[in-house]
Amino acid sequence: MAALGSPLRTLRGLLRELRHASAQAGRPYRDTPAYQHVISAFRAHRVTSEKFCRAQQELHFQAATYLCLLRSVREHLALHQEYHGKGERSPEEVAGLVGFRLPQQPGGKGWDS
Repeated sequence: MAALGSPLRTLRGLLRELRHASAQAGRPYRDTPAYQHVISAFRAHRVTSEKFCRAQQELHFQAATYLCLLRSVREHLALHQEYHGKGERSPEEVAGLVGFRLPQQPGGKGWDS
């Protein structure tokens, strides 16, 4: 099992992603069923007096996996909105997307006549 970091860090990351998702929906993230489920699951699987708590480790792994999914979906949507086709683009705009600049003509427009 890979190093997951602290459960508190994973919980904070999950709550941050839930906050981003609920901001798009326009409602407070603390009112969502997902928030209530995550909080109750982390409270139910707190570290006990046992030395090795398998249920807590499994919850932490699932939470870290879900956090990765939420973050990846949010970043994918941001990239999709930025680079999704918007119909015809000018050559200057296409060159700017890939980081190029078109060469300037020496005499300006109509210099060849």
